[in-house]
Amino acid sequence: MSEIIKRSKPLAVNPLKASSTLGASLAFLGLRRAIPMMHGSQGCTAFGKVFFVRHFREPVPLQTTAMDQIATVMSSDENVIEGLKTICEKSKPDVIGLPTTGLSETQGTDIQRLVREFRSQYPQFDHVAVVPVNTPDFSGSLESGFALALEAIINTLVPETRHVGRRRRQVNVLASAALTPGDLEVLRDWCEAFGLRPVLLPDIGDSLDGHLIDAEYTPLTLGGTPRDEIAAMGESIATLVIGASLNRAADALHARTGVPDYRFDHLMGLEACDQFTQALATISNTVVPARIERYRAQLQDAMVDSHFMTGFLRVALAAEPDLLAGMSALFTGMGGEVVAAVTPISAESLKRLPCAKVHIGDLQDLEHAAAEGNAQMLVGSSHAVQSAERLGLPLLRAGFPLYDRVGGFARAWVGYRASRQALFDIANLVLEQHHDIPAYRSVFWSGGPRDHEASLPASPRVTGLVRH
Repeated sequence: MSEIIKRSKPLAVNPLKASSTLGASLAFLGLRRAIPMMHGSQGCTAFGKVFFVRHFREPVPLQTTAMDQIATVMSSDENVIEGLKTICEKSKPDVIGLPTTGLSETQGTDIQRLVREFRSQYPQFDHVAVVPVNTPDFSGSLESGFALALEAIINTLVPETRHVGRRRRQVNVLASAALTPGDLEVLRDWCEAFGLRPVLLPDIGDSLDGHLIDAEYTPLTLGGTPRDEIAAMGESIATLVIGASLNRAADALHARTGVPDYRFDHLMGLEACDQFTQALATISNTVVPARIERYRAQLQDAMVDSHFMTGFLRVALAAEPDLLAGMSALFTGMGGEVVAAVTPISAESLKRLPCAKVHIGDLQDLEHAAAEGNAQMLVGSSHAVQSAERLGLPLLRAGFPLYDRVGGFARAWVGYRASRQALFDIANLVLEQHHDIPAYRSVFWSGGPRDHEASLPASPRVTGLVRH
């Protein structure tokens, strides 16, 4: 069991975490014809929009209630009600996500009451779903805000039913903030290989995967989980929960529908992939497809090829708890050692990590712990680039945000094939840092051929003999 080292500094130096409001907005961006409206100042939304655009390299629909100094001191109720009315009239969305920010939470806004007042004043917009969620910036992180938003989506859009199994091949997949659009595509293909029809919630693999459309501009999300599919999640035969951060959301879905669930902390590495594959085989009551068996064999071969580079490799990790769990399992499963683990928030899953200590802190804490543990590689987002440069270590980029690599947002990490590619990348980073032992020169050497001549093979002497 890992020891959790709590934050001891009065401030964050080179912060690691992103805000919980940002995480909630990301969850809403995975719903079809949806738009998040942050309840806070224009700066809060603008800052979050910059993060999303730099990471996904796509236009991202975000709105704000635009609290100014007067609304902050007096009352911001009208900002929320009129903001919802304006979006309903102009954009005609199916879902509006309404996360709070640090400013509105400090003011003491009752976001649930404001939604009720909006409903009473404008009943003509009852067909538009509004999902309020409390996500103050000063509490939690991107992962926890994402999980809170998903729980609110379930409580708002999934009716209480007892129709388990009505859709005989449908499975629910609750996907955590640690999963990329590429991971969602892997999960969809994985389930479909067993003849199952997955309902991914939220589905950023459909809305934020990066694809061109004919329209020049749209104020709503393109793709994502449809509202009617969310309402029908109670008719599935099972729920697959990826990420320990979604346990509360999974509990809410089970309480409302009675659909049995299978929970996984992550899907990185051979053991986790085997467990997920076995669950799909059990749910579908079918044998494992031949191509899945081949993917597994390819991962095993990659493990053999790369174990010379990953064995005894000392790694320092900086990530949110769900991603930290997956990365730790990937490295330790290949004989590596996690000598430093830093995460922005505390979580119950951290106690199960295969390392002695987990620091709740920032990237400065990562640098200190990595130096003390003689780390040979760092794993973190693009914010960790300067830390890696100061330590002179290679950096495996993972997490949010990734703004210095094109396509980093679309990379897959889960599944047999993605784990295989991750091992190749890790091994190559190690090889790039490897330097050959320089040639030995005796202190008694005092002449002879120059260095470049000494390194050339000797030419055979020409004689009059003829070889037969």
